[in-house]
This record gives sequence, structure tokens and C-alpha cells, in this order.
Amino acid sequence: MIVVLTAVSGRPQLPGTKMVFVVFLAAFSIFIIWRARILEIALEQPTNVNIAAPDFWAATPNGGSVSLAEFRGQKKVVVSFWASWCLPCRVELSALNTFYEKYHTASSDFEILAISVDLDTREAMNFATRQKLSFPVLLDPGERVAKEYEQKGLPTTFIIDKNGNITYGHVGYDDRFIPQLAHELGLTLKQSTESGTDGRAGH
Repeated sequence: MIVVLTAVSGRPQLPGTKMVFVVFLAAFSIFIIWRARILEIALEQPTNVNIAAPDFWAATPNGGSVSLAEFRGQKKVVVSFWASWCLPCRVELSALNTFYEKYHTASSDFEILAISVDLDTREAMNFATRQKLSFPVLLDPGERVAKEYEQKGLPTTFIIDKNGNITYGHVGYDDRFIPQLAHELGLTLKQSTESGTDGRAGH
């Protein structure tokens, strides 16, 4: 096929019909990529929801350990799998930390456990220290716990109810994460003219 170019103001231009075709092709390509990413995200989402959560214990940076069983019958547990080298994880942990400092008290009926899958636990500990994370940070360098939860990507977050069942799972991070998390925990985010989202529901 021969494409005829015409010169306008010294610049070669595509004929009108060709330009329309190029624009359509570009828009169609963007649509296909967008749809493929939507399907990819859907396939990444956890499928092990509405089942009993695998029990686990994991070490803390100070040499202690935390077990999921100790929260049974007392608190909902938010389990977030992350790694220090994962940029979306860093964004999510920052958002989780802000959320935790605003809405978590000693009497809250939920806890957040951030489980690092870093092979080098020093990287995880250094990151947690720099970010001053307020919730418990656990170490899972061999991904023993992550494999039990069929973790498909990072970050991956689960919510476990007081009966020990997984009620929510999500892979990745976006702006809808914190509102969805609050909803799943029975909290209400209220608008504040000074600091954006604020407020607290009864725990």
C-alpha cells in the first residue's frame, strides 16, 4: 500500500481517513491492554476466601513470635504480605500505618500483622524502623506462611474474622483499599476539612 503524504506548513501530514484510522487503532490498543490488565488482576485475586485461615506463627524482629491463634475469639486480624523492595507494598504500608494510628486503640477489635517475605530480614527490619510502623511486623523469609495462604503477588492482604475464617482478600494496592478495609472492619471514615478522611466507629 502506498501512503500519500501532503505538505502543510512544511510538515508531512497523513490524509484525513488515515489519521482517523491511526487514532482508532491507538484507542483500540489501549482498550485491549486495559481489558487484559483487568483480567490479569482478576486472576491474581485470592481464591481462598470464606475458608478457615491457616494457623501460623512467625518471628518478630526482636526475637519473639506471634501466632494467629492468640487472636482467636478476640480480634479480627488484617494480614498483609509485603517486601521492602516492592514499591506498592511501601505505599500500602504507609497507608496502613496512617490508618492504624488513627483508628486502632487498646480496645479495638482488630489487629494488623505485616508479614515480610524479604529473604534478607535485615532489609525488612530496617524499612520497618525507618517508617516507624506502629503495628506488629513479622518475618517470613522462607515464605512458609505466604505459601500456606497461597499468596499470588505483593502486596497481598487478608482479613480474618474472630472465628478464624478468611473473609476478604486482595492483591495489589489502589486508592480504594483503605475505604474497603474500613468497611470490612466495620469502621466509618468521616471527612475532615483539615486532614481528609478521619473519624472512628465503635470497636
